[in-house]
Amino acid sequence: MSLGDYFEKAKGLGVLATADSDGRVGSAIYGRPHVMDEETIAFIMADRLMHHNLQSNPYASYLFKEDGEKYVGKRLYLTKIKEEKNSELIEKIRRRKYAELEGKDEYLVYFHVDKVLPLKGDGKK
Repeated sequence: MSLGDYFEKAKGLGVLATADSDGRVGSAIYGRPHVMDEETIAFIMADRLMHHNLQSNPYASYLFKEDGEKYVGKRLYLTKIKEEKNSELIEKIRRRKYAELEGKDEYLVYFHVDKVLPLKGDGKK
């Protein structure tokens, strides 16, 4: 199944993790990524810690656990490739609006998908 099909159908909880230039790690709950093509995903980000970390360290990981009792989902290993500030595309692809972000800068941050692994596994695939 393609990443686009998977994230269009899957329901669950996602966590994005980044690190700053000194290696200090941060994580935050994020919705499903916007799949641009099979090698590129994007997230809409506010100017907060995850976005700040990506200015000095382009690497991130995204963990997605599907709804349900079993540990089913995906782990994506990512490299930031570009970003757009307050672009029109953000409004076109947005799934939800958040009142606390109204009038604030938002970024559409694109990532190359370096590796996809199942949520559970030995990481050898």
